[in-house]
Amino acid sequence: MDPLRLLLPRAQAQPLLPLPAGVPAPSVRPRLVPRRRARRHRNGAARMLPASAVASESPWTEQDPPSGEKEERFDWLDQWYPFAPVEDLDPGAPHGKMVLGIRVVAWYDRGAGEWRVFEDACPHRLAPLSEGRIDDKGRLQCVYHGWCFDGRGACKFIPQAPALGPPVHTNSKACVASYPCVVQNKLLWFYPRAGPEHRDVLQRKRPPFIPEIDDPSFVTSFLIRDMPFGYDVLAENLMDPSHVPYAHKGLFRGLPRLVDPGREEYDKEGGVPMAVKVEESSVNGFASSQGPGYSKFVAPCTYYGSPASKKSEKNKPHLMIVFIIVPVAPGRSRVMWAYPRNFGLWLHKITPRWFDHIGVNVILDSDMYLLHLEERNFAKAGIENWQKSVYVPTTSDGTVVAFRNWFRKHCRFQVGWAAPTVDQLPPTPTKDKLMDRYWSHVAQCRSCSAALKAMRALEVALQVASIAVVGLLAVAKGTLLTSVAQRAVVVSVAVLCFAASRWLADFIQKNFYFEDYVHAYK
Repeated sequence: MDPLRLLLPRAQAQPLLPLPAGVPAPSVRPRLVPRRRARRHRNGAARMLPASAVASESPWTEQDPPSGEKEERFDWLDQWYPFAPVEDLDPGAPHGKMVLGIRVVAWYDRGAGEWRVFEDACPHRLAPLSEGRIDDKGRLQCVYHGWCFDGRGACKFIPQAPALGPPVHTNSKACVASYPCVVQNKLLWFYPRAGPEHRDVLQRKRPPFIPEIDDPSFVTSFLIRDMPFGYDVLAENLMDPSHVPYAHKGLFRGLPRLVDPGREEYDKEGGVPMAVKVEESSVNGFASSQGPGYSKFVAPCTYYGSPASKKSEKNKPHLMIVFIIVPVAPGRSRVMWAYPRNFGLWLHKITPRWFDHIGVNVILDSDMYLLHLEERNFAKAGIENWQKSVYVPTTSDGTVVAFRNWFRKHCRFQVGWAAPTVDQLPPTPTKDKLMDRYWSHVAQCRSCSAALKAMRALEVALQVASIAVVGLLAVAKGTLLTSVAQRAVVVSVAVLCFAASRWLADFIQKNFYFEDYVHAYK
C-alpha cells in the first residue's frame, strides 16, 4: 500500500433519507467524538489539542433565517456532474453510468477529438447505447438495429431506411439527447440539461476547479467506486474525520497523536476532540478549518481540503485530499477519490494504480456495511426525525452538522433527481454482493482490470506448469531423471507452481472480488 495514503482522511458517513415535501426541517446537534491516546512525536514532543475542541456546554442548534427571509433553493439540474476519471475511459468503446437518476453514456468522438455524453437510450426502441460500439467512421452505433449517431447526437444512418426513400434519419425524433460536457481536472464532467439553450453553459458556469490536480509539480491519480448507500450518507461520512481511528482501525498507522488537556482516560484507538470550525456557508456549500488545515464543500459533488494552510509555502511538501461525491439513485452513490501531492513523486511513478487501489478499497470496505445499515436505521426513524435520532454535541462533528444544515435548508433533505425516481431504498443484499469489488470498482478501473487479467493468466500458467512438470516426471522417470535428487527437484517445482497458483487465486479473490471486513478482530 502507498504509505502516503496513511496521511489521508477516509470515507465514512451517517445516513439519511430524503425529507418528504412539506415536512418541517429539524434542528441538528453535533455528535460525540471518540477519544485518543497521547503519543509523542519522534522529537519527543506531544501535540497538544486546543481547549476549543472540547464539547460545547450546550448542544448546537441550526441557524434559521430571519423571519420573512426566504431560503434559497439549490438547483440540482444547474450543476456539473462528474462521469468518471478520463484515465479509466477506453476511447474505443462507449461507457454507461447512472448519475442523478438518469442513465448516460460517454464515448470518444474521434472526428472532433472530444468526449461526448449522451442519454443512454437509442431513440429507435430505447435500447442502451452504452452496449453499442464505435463504428469505422467514428460514430456511436446502437447494436440493436445499427442506427449511428454523430457527436451532436444527430442520426446519420438508419440501415433499415431505403436509400431512395425519404431521409427519415434527419427527423428530430431520430436524434439522441446530447449533454454539454468538458474534461477538467482529469475528470469528464457533464451538465444534465440537453436543450439548445444550455449548449453554451460553459461560458456561464464551469465545474469546480482545483489547481493542484493540474499542477505539473503535483501527482494525482483517481479511484472510482460505487457505494451501496445514498449521496447524503457518503457526503457526511467523507466529511467526518473523527471516525477514522475506529472504523478504519489499523489502516492509518503513523499518524501523529493529539493530546486532550485534562483527560485521564484514553482508548487504544486514540480518538480525541477535534476543533472543527465552519467559517462560511451558503447555498453553494461551505468552508471549514481545523487548526492550520482547511476543507471546502462545493455543492453538490466536490469536497477537498488539506492538513496544511492554504498559504503554505510553495516549495514545502503539500498534500490535498479530494473527494468527488456523485448522487446515483436512492440508496446508491459513487465516490471518486484522489490526493494530489508534491512529494513522493518517485514512489507514485513506480507504484501501479491497481496496487494503490487495493489499499483504498480496504478503507472503503471497512465501514461500507456500517453505513449501509445505518442508512436503513435512519429511514426507519424517518428523515424528519434526524435531529431527534442523533446526538452530536461536540465540535468534532462540525462539518457533518454543516452538511446537514445545507442539505436541510437548501435541499429539504432531498436530492433533486433529473428523472422520476421511486424514493425508496433498495433491499439489502448478502454481504458478499454488498461489498463486491469487481462491479463497484474493478470493472470501471482500467488499471485494476488489466492487473486482474494478467493475474488470471499467470494463475492458469502456474497450474499448467505444475501439471506439465508432473507429466515430465512420469515420462522421464527412467531416462532423463535417473537420480532421486533429480526427481525430488522436479516434484518440488510442481508443488511450488501449484501452491503459487492457489495463493494467487486467493489474492485475486480478496483484492478484486470480495473479502469480508470483521471489525471485532481488527
